[in-house]
Amino acid sequence: MKFLNRDDAGQKLLEKLQFLKDEKNVIILGLPRGGVVVAKKIAENLKLPLDIIITRKIGFPQNEELAIGAVDDEGNYIINEFITKIYSLSENYIQAKIRREALEAKRRLKEYRKNKKTLNLKNKIAVLIDDGIATGFTMKAAINSCLKKNAAKIIIASPVIAKQNLDLLAPLVDKVIYVIAPEEMHSISQYYKEFEQTTDEKVEKILNW
Repeated sequence: MKFLNRDDAGQKLLEKLQFLKDEKNVIILGLPRGGVVVAKKIAENLKLPLDIIITRKIGFPQNEELAIGAVDDEGNYIINEFITKIYSLSENYIQAKIRREALEAKRRLKEYRKNKKTLNLKNKIAVLIDDGIATGFTMKAAINSCLKKNAAKIIIASPVIAKQNLDLLAPLVDKVIYVIAPEEMHSISQYYKEFEQTTDEKVEKILNW
């Protein structure tokens, strides 16, 4: 199965999230950039507030697309210690990447949220939405961020999620909602016919703050 684009993926995911109509204090949280496009479809149709959680992937030295961890805008991070030990990645490299990506997350948060008040998740149901979950690191970092912000419940939702990560993420949250969960997943883009890069400008336009 392939989604036409992120709008189509959001529409199909929306069908799985109708139960949110019966919940109170729900907030939709898109993970920039692509996740915000999907989240917009959900928030608009369910008439729920839309906000963002920003996490940044920590990439492998020779291949930035291969995640070895992730960090949020406050510097909270997770690292795959198994990978770092196998490839003898230095602590200096890891800490430097954490600092750099945390600063970039903070920059984007300031750029996207403008003068909007600090995100408050206390006693709220946080619904984390991305356009796909491959390694799961950025989503795990987003879950940790929601926990630190005292969310009452955490739901993660994505059009496509790797089966192995579905099994790993499910115990960390209250619900995992998805459309497809392939056994093997090499990239998120392989499940989209159109998967153009989402720009900062598009994210800002969607948020319209």
